[in-house]
Amino acid sequence: MAPDADLLTQLLEQVSRSFYLTLRILPAPVRRQIGLAYLLARTTDTIADTAIIPPEQRLAVLQRLRERILGVHQQPLPLAELVRQQGARAERALLERVEESLSLLNEFSKADQACLREVLRVISSGQELDLARFAGASAQNIIPLRTDAELDDYTYRVAGCVGEFWTRLCRAHLFPEVSLDESALLADAVRFGKGLQLVNVLRDVPGDLRQGRCYLPAEALARVGLSPVDLLSPAVEPRLRPLYDRYLARARDHLEAGWAYTLALPRSAGGRLRLGCAWPILLGVATLKSLAVQNVLDPAQHIKVPRPEVRRILWKTVARYPFRRWWGRLFAQIAAPLQRL
Repeated sequence: MAPDADLLTQLLEQVSRSFYLTLRILPAPVRRQIGLAYLLARTTDTIADTAIIPPEQRLAVLQRLRERILGVHQQPLPLAELVRQQGARAERALLERVEESLSLLNEFSKADQACLREVLRVISSGQELDLARFAGASAQNIIPLRTDAELDDYTYRVAGCVGEFWTRLCRAHLFPEVSLDESALLADAVRFGKGLQLVNVLRDVPGDLRQGRCYLPAEALARVGLSPVDLLSPAVEPRLRPLYDRYLARARDHLEAGWAYTLALPRSAGGRLRLGCAWPILLGVATLKSLAVQNVLDPAQHIKVPRPEVRRILWKTVARYPFRRWWGRLFAQIAAPLQRL
C-alpha cells in the first residue's frame, strides 16, 4: 500500500462522504491530484471555521499555510491550539496530518503542482476574505454580502476556480490531443463550480444567519423590503420567496451549464469522468427541487437529498450511460419541476 493510500482514501472519505463518491469513480490519472486538492482545501476550511479561535489568529495561520502550499517557506505550522479545539476526529486528523499532505504535493509533476497551487491559492484567498469580512459576526450582529457581484466573486473563489483546475488537469492527462472549444469548456466549468456552491449557499441560509453570516446580498434584500436580521424569522419566508427563487433559477442555470460541460467532454476520456461530473450536478438539482418547496428560513429543516433518491440518481446515470441520447436528457428530466422559476 502506498504511504498516502489512507490519506487519500480513509481520511478523505471521513471528511466528505458525498465527494468521495465522485473521487472513487474518477479516472486514475487524475484521482490523486483531485483528492489532494480537496484534502488541502478542507484543511484550510477547517482552520477558517474553528470559531473558538479568534479570527485574526485563524487568518494568520491560513496565510502561513497558503505560503507553505505555494512553496514560499518550509517552516512548521502553528496548529497545536487549532488541533486541540477540533471536536470531530476527522477534522483533527486533517490538521495533524497536514505535513503529509504538503509532502504529497511535491510528488507530482511540476505542471500538476502548478495547477494544485493555483487552485488552492484562489480557494484560500476566498476563505481569508470571508474571515476578514465576517470578523465580529454573530446572530446579534449579522454581516451580509453587499452586492450580487460579491456573491459571484465568492462562488468563484471557493468553487468556480475548481472547475478551471479540474478541466486543465483532465485536459492534460486524459484528452490532450482532442480538438474542442476550450474557452467554452472552461467557461462552463466555472459555472459548474459556481452552481454547486450557490446550492450550498441557498441550502445553508438559516445556519449561516445564526453564525452572523448572510450570503444573500443586502442590496437585493432591500429591494424586497427585507434586511438580514428579518431572515431570522421563518414567518417572512413568503416575502423572501420571489427573490430566493431568482437565486434558485441562477443556480439551476449554472448547473445546466455544468451539464453542457459534461456532455462536451470527449467520449474518449471515458465514462468515469462524465459520471464524476454528472453525480454532483444531478444531486445539486435534486437539492434545488427540495429548496423550491420548503420553508428555507426554518432552522429545523435539514434539507438534503434522501438516500433512496441518491441511489436512484446514481443508478440512472450508470444504466443510461451507454445510450447517448437517453443519458443526455437526464438533466432536463430531473430539473423539470424547476423550469417554472
